[in-house]
Amino acid sequence: MHNRRDFLTRTVGTSSLLAVGSVVPEFLAKAADKADKAEKKDAKDTILVVIELTGGNDGLNTVAPYGDDLYHKARPTLSFTKKEVLKLDDYCGLHPRMSDMKQLYDSKRLAVIQGVGYPNPDRSHFESMDIWQLADPKRAQVSGWLARTIPSMDTKEAGVPGMYFGDERLPVALQGADGGVISLADRASFRLQLSGNEKPRKGLIEDLNADTKGPAADLAAFVRKRQLQTYTSLAKIEEALKDTNSTQSLRPEFRNGRFVENDPNSITTLSGKLGLIGRLIQKGLGTRIYYVQLPGFDTHSGQAKMHEDLLGNLSNSIGQFFNSLAIYTPEGQTADRVAVMTYSEFGRRVKENGSRGTDHGSGSCMFVAGNKVVGGLVGKHPSLSDLTDGDLKYHTDFRRVYATLLDDWLGVDSKGVLGDKFEKLPLIDMTKKGPAANTPQPAKGFDLPPGATEAPALPVPPPTVKE
Repeated sequence: MHNRRDFLTRTVGTSSLLAVGSVVPEFLAKAADKADKAEKKDAKDTILVVIELTGGNDGLNTVAPYGDDLYHKARPTLSFTKKEVLKLDDYCGLHPRMSDMKQLYDSKRLAVIQGVGYPNPDRSHFESMDIWQLADPKRAQVSGWLARTIPSMDTKEAGVPGMYFGDERLPVALQGADGGVISLADRASFRLQLSGNEKPRKGLIEDLNADTKGPAADLAAFVRKRQLQTYTSLAKIEEALKDTNSTQSLRPEFRNGRFVENDPNSITTLSGKLGLIGRLIQKGLGTRIYYVQLPGFDTHSGQAKMHEDLLGNLSNSIGQFFNSLAIYTPEGQTADRVAVMTYSEFGRRVKENGSRGTDHGSGSCMFVAGNKVVGGLVGKHPSLSDLTDGDLKYHTDFRRVYATLLDDWLGVDSKGVLGDKFEKLPLIDMTKKGPAANTPQPAKGFDLPPGATEAPALPVPPPTVKE
């Protein structure tokens, strides 16, 4: 018979693609206790999807102050006119390619948080990203803010409280989660991981089931409960990977003057990752934190086209994601449980450079979307006449956004995670009703070309190129 040390080593410590961290008894005890309490509730847990915009998103052209002459003066080739932006008010508007997110905004399901940053901003990608992911400008923390969140979360059935989709190393935000996170890079490797471990895992669980007496029995029960939850979760993930998104086929997107087909089920794309997350939510996986990345925002040169494609992708993918949640449950219960947050490590300089791009700056914007989100503009747009060394001044510490989502959405004490108390923002209203079942949803099939006011007629079949 295998002892418990062998069990933990063999079932948790050997995974490669499934990067399940080291599991300690305290974490297992807390997880089992939380699961027991949550199972007594007749309610579903809320879910947070975090989208990292890697490289430093240009907030000034994401939420563009089209009504300010200083904006047009600072950006003679990159600025947007009054007719181009998707107006939010008489001063600022969303990038022209963000039509899906504008529809979320119009339906009061998108909060646009302006002037976000932190004290003494750092323009280094690595240092600034660490600060955001540690939630600590002094970088004294040794674990990520989401990793510190996981042990305190209520989870109904989650053997996997947090998931990261990507082929890079586990983001700092999720590091140190004591076994609460797995990484998923591709379908094939995941299936191999499951099939290779299925028999020994079941055998070891059966061994633990036999130990029902003595001081070790309680620990064995904790481990057994956690592992059974995890094993069930892995099976659900594998099932979701086999599924295709039945709500749509290859999706045409207008790009570079032509229609290009994007496979909505590829988990190498943002829309594919969000689509998989939607299917996992539908299957009752129980995971409460999902983390994905959209790279490419370091736009030092030729920014206009790059930024257009990136924000179009972001907006389209988020709109499509909420649309799929509504299709899964037309009554809206699934979508009501989900909030999406975007962030980037810093903004860009106010003035465009000689290469028609922008350099590293500070002060940017964040988005929080969902049926329970109090939509609208949050905070004023930073002044363009009062800069610090050519950079926007922030007025909202990003940890206020984190604190709000921790306290009001995930149900976790923000002070325990962030190490201090931060004033919350008016982002969440749990009494708010979602849109009616027949309300048109954001995803429309493709993004409009810049400047277009209506969808162009599609030839049948459309001239598409697979990518």
